[in-house]
Amino acid sequence: MDRRRLCALMMLWAVVLQPGQLSCPGCSLRALRRTTGGRRGLTGQDANGVPLRRSKRGWMWNQFFLLEEYTGTDMQYVGKLHSDGDRGDGSVRYVLTGEGAGTLFKIDEKSGDIHATKRLDREEKAYYILHAKAVNRLTNEALEGESEFIIKIHDINDNEPRFTKDPYIARVAEMSDVGTSVIQVTATDADDATYGNSAKVVYSILEGQPYFSVDPETGQRRLQRSNFNAFHFSLTQRNQPGFPRNPPASPPLKLPPPGGAGRGGEGRRDLLQISRPKDLLLIITPLDYEKKRQYSLRIQVENAIINPRFYSMGPFRDEASVKVVVEDVDEPPVFERPSYIMEVREDAARNAIIGSVSASDPDDKHSLVRYTIDRRTDMDRVFNVHAGNGSVFILRELDREGNAWHNISIIATEFNNPRQISRVPVYIRVLDVNDNAPTFATNYETFVCENAKANQRIQIVSATDPDEPLGGHRFIFSLAPEAVGKANFSVRDNKDNTAWILTRRNSYNSLQKSVYHVPVVITDGEFPVQSSTNTLTIRVCTCDREGNMKLCNPEALTARAGLSTGALVAILLCVVILLMIVVLFAALRRQRKKEPLIISKEDVRDNVVSYNDEGGGEEDTQAFDIGTLRNPEAIEESKQRRDIIPETFYPPVRRPVAPPPPSRDNNGDVRDFINQRLQDNDSDPTAPPYDSLATYAYEGNGSVAESLSSLESVTTEGDQDYNYLSEWGPRFKKLADMYGGDDSDS
Repeated sequence: MDRRRLCALMMLWAVVLQPGQLSCPGCSLRALRRTTGGRRGLTGQDANGVPLRRSKRGWMWNQFFLLEEYTGTDMQYVGKLHSDGDRGDGSVRYVLTGEGAGTLFKIDEKSGDIHATKRLDREEKAYYILHAKAVNRLTNEALEGESEFIIKIHDINDNEPRFTKDPYIARVAEMSDVGTSVIQVTATDADDATYGNSAKVVYSILEGQPYFSVDPETGQRRLQRSNFNAFHFSLTQRNQPGFPRNPPASPPLKLPPPGGAGRGGEGRRDLLQISRPKDLLLIITPLDYEKKRQYSLRIQVENAIINPRFYSMGPFRDEASVKVVVEDVDEPPVFERPSYIMEVREDAARNAIIGSVSASDPDDKHSLVRYTIDRRTDMDRVFNVHAGNGSVFILRELDREGNAWHNISIIATEFNNPRQISRVPVYIRVLDVNDNAPTFATNYETFVCENAKANQRIQIVSATDPDEPLGGHRFIFSLAPEAVGKANFSVRDNKDNTAWILTRRNSYNSLQKSVYHVPVVITDGEFPVQSSTNTLTIRVCTCDREGNMKLCNPEALTARAGLSTGALVAILLCVVILLMIVVLFAALRRQRKKEPLIISKEDVRDNVVSYNDEGGGEEDTQAFDIGTLRNPEAIEESKQRRDIIPETFYPPVRRPVAPPPPSRDNNGDVRDFINQRLQDNDSDPTAPPYDSLATYAYEGNGSVAESLSSLESVTTEGDQDYNYLSEWGPRFKKLADMYGGDDSDS
């Protein structure tokens, strides 16, 4: 019985502790097979001889194993789902849900086979939780409850150990005892530490024996020998034997001494030096492979501070030979000069060569060089360069007065490597040619007094010339040949590039000639000779005894005191602007709308309208044309004149005036007068509109002072005949109505 128990434990260990063996289809099938019933029967006896019976159980699985980093061509088989309700007729459908279902893991709905579709990495995810169930394909009803299971990814030794630092740097005192702890190094492994020896790290030294040793399990490094100054050694870490994987990582470990000094040798301190405290050999001067390809140095190192107890073990210095080899690199072309200066006469012909540049490839291959001009420095394309030999020539005519210097850049490019280019500045000076004639330095204009004396100085003149001769300017002044015989003035050259204008007679008369124009010839002293004739204007003026000008002719006054052209133009513009403002203001006033006659919002009949039209009298309402107040479109074509009574259509009607009733009312006559005028206006078709106000002046009757009218100054009322008033026209109609007619009317 003990032997059978041992065999059972070994099988259990093989299944549980060695999951890598479960990748075979047979093992997975047994692990995933489900039994739901079966007959209860005797399956054996236990150790005491009691018969064993099989009991009904559900799913017998809840954890499965799958190796990571599967490298096969087919999908990796995981296992199989099977239900006792599946009779193989296709009525059962197996469903898989959970992490990775449908993407990482797929199930055959009919057979229940589960496969992994991709390579899995345990370091990314160690296990997956899924759910499985069997349902009726037609009704989609679950045949059994949903069960949960885990697919655990088994680790393989696919990660190399890594040091936590790279590099490790430690210091140890010299002459330290053997076994002194130097540094603790640590390496980690991403593999599963709970499974096998994949994550177990073993330390060893690749370089450094016999000076150092390392504990293979802890990584503690210790000193084995002490007679060294500095040491560079490498450590390695690996998995336990039997689990090799990737090449080991080897970080360097530098152990410089705590003191020491170094210096360069063989006179090369101008090129190389040692930098402290890192003891690095530095280049302090650029090296040239074409000039020198290697350097040999002697370097000495010694302790700066020595422990007195080690004096007997000296000397504490050492020397070493160092050879520095210079490597060649592709360099750009090099010009023979850092810059070029060229000169050219301004009258040089086109395509004339003015100089050349030269560059070469310093490398051993000596590549050919091509020359071009940087057009950003020659936008006008005045110059060009020959691509092969570097000759510089001109493309356009030059003008020194416009531009005396031209600064351009020439580019040299290697034919074999166009990226290797270099530039050089070229300064081109344009030399002067005597091609300009001298002229007056300014527009000279002066005056001469009428009482001037002969040979009297009246004006000094000078000249200017845009040319710049090497020896400076030398101008010669003289009177024009055509004016020598009849000249009223002379020119005296001062030999200093100036000249005086002198009078040649004692007096001048402004009435005979008020203005003189003196032609002066200016000649330079260069070759070819250039000259020009300039005119000096001299006006005759009246002066006092001291020679101060008092009065000149109108032309001279205008010329001296007159305004300049710019001032006249400005004044003219101001006048034009003022005129435009006035015209615009007048136009705006014309377009301005008239104010309405009736401003108040009350009834128009309650407003008094003034027309400012003087009539013929108090009773004259026909002197103006009321049609101007009406709509012009409503006016009849045959409109009658309003200043003449239309007797043809409306003969004059004499209305008797009713005698005032006997009353003692003092205002009765006024009331009767207003009623009579109202009746007249209502029955008169030529009267103004109803909304007009007619004003009458009525003095009344019965005055104590009697009438002051001149009509009664000659005779009495009964002696006068007023019928002639009706012949005087409409202006006297009211007066004729009042005084004309029978005596009863009065």
